[in-house]
Amino acid sequence: MSGEDTSGNAVRRDRFSGGPARSFLSSLSADERIFDADLAVDRAHTVMLTEQGIVDAESTKAILAALEEIEAAGFGALPDGEDVHEAIETAVIDRVGPEGGRMHTARSRNDEVATCIRYRLRGDLLEAIEAVCGLREALLASAAEHVSTTMPGYTHLQPAQPTTLAHYLYSYEAAFRRDTERLTEAYGRTNRSPLGAGAFAGTTFDIDRERTAELLGFELLLENSMDAVSTRDFCLESVAILAGLATTLSGLAEDSIGFANRDYLTLADEYASTSSIMPQKKNPDALELVRAAAGEASAGLDGLSTTLKGLPRAYNRDLQEATPHVWRTVDTVTEATDVTAGAIATAEWNGPALADAAAEGFSTATGVADLLASQGVPFRTAHEVVASAAERLGSGELAYREAQRAAIEAAAEDLLDDPLESYVSREALAAVLDPEESVASRDSTGGPAPQAAHEALEDAQEALADDGEALTERREALASAQQTLDKEVSAYL
Repeated sequence: MSGEDTSGNAVRRDRFSGGPARSFLSSLSADERIFDADLAVDRAHTVMLTEQGIVDAESTKAILAALEEIEAAGFGALPDGEDVHEAIETAVIDRVGPEGGRMHTARSRNDEVATCIRYRLRGDLLEAIEAVCGLREALLASAAEHVSTTMPGYTHLQPAQPTTLAHYLYSYEAAFRRDTERLTEAYGRTNRSPLGAGAFAGTTFDIDRERTAELLGFELLLENSMDAVSTRDFCLESVAILAGLATTLSGLAEDSIGFANRDYLTLADEYASTSSIMPQKKNPDALELVRAAAGEASAGLDGLSTTLKGLPRAYNRDLQEATPHVWRTVDTVTEATDVTAGAIATAEWNGPALADAAAEGFSTATGVADLLASQGVPFRTAHEVVASAAERLGSGELAYREAQRAAIEAAAEDLLDDPLESYVSREALAAVLDPEESVASRDSTGGPAPQAAHEALEDAQEALADDGEALTERREALASAQQTLDKEVSAYL
């Protein structure tokens, strides 16, 4: 819009409809995402106004019929405007005449847009929750197949202690379970209705805010009208959670890329690509983009928090620039989660290679120290014995149990008062030096031993089922509200 005839504009009219800033002010091109949300809000608000005797039934029928036509025509058929709200109202008035303007009685674009954002974002959050649940399911399915598959565990990217593939996969499932909890809590705080707050100071009309909340499927009201229109903390919370989720996804992607490099993991062709020049290459491109999604999410969080920083109460146009950060972040992270779930579900793990690597770098050393400590040697002394043994081993001997045993015996002779055999038998030492035996002995809660892993699997599957049921219940509640709204609207048509 830049100086053309704007007499049909429902909000600005001639005085504020021209000039070079019109296109700068407009968010219409980005508002397609909340087109359906705005139509739902318009319908619910109009029905409530009629039930309250504020708008007559004849006007309501015409308005609702116009909204049906606008929905059928689609977003692309809307007239020009600063935003989707203004464009839809203009389209209603174009069809109905001045009486169409009654639709905007007892509300402002401030509470309208806040409601539309929440209406759309809550659905996006449910999509994100579903994606995370799908990833958790893929992790648990793979873990269930590899409860006894030993693998090296790393700290500082160095072989540390042997563990199992199931234990490793559970560690990520546990993190994504917390992401599910956080997203669910964010959904609850998002699913609150600001509609009826007006510009920020409420309205003189006898409206029923609870009724519009019910028709739109909101669980609660944001009661303070100034808070209702100005706050975007629900956006900030959601984006922060998604950024955290993306960070964990990035770690899983990085691990998987490294495992593929070591031939521990083979990705399905659908999640890889080849080089344009080197035909032998199979590159983990999909997971590399998952890894990069953390940057996009972090940028979204930074952009959003900076936009919101220092804004005075109540509504400020800066808020128009806040939501694109939200939409980009939720789309990027949800897609990255879906892709990761597919990559994990279709990957093939190289059990023999993982088992061979589990003994790398004298990875059972901690188990030896624990064994000595359990037989009366002070742990710090036991730690010194094993550290000395590690120093005695050449780099090529670190994985060989006979060399390890000999080095431990020599170190014990120097550092302990009595021979090693007076503390532990050769059989006990041999067992603890074996990666599989080492793993089996670590049966504390949350440990990698098979029994502990089976218990963890049961708990994780139960939690996943509960989260799936909760997701279904929320979707059913929204669908029920939509059916109620559709029924009320159809009564006028």
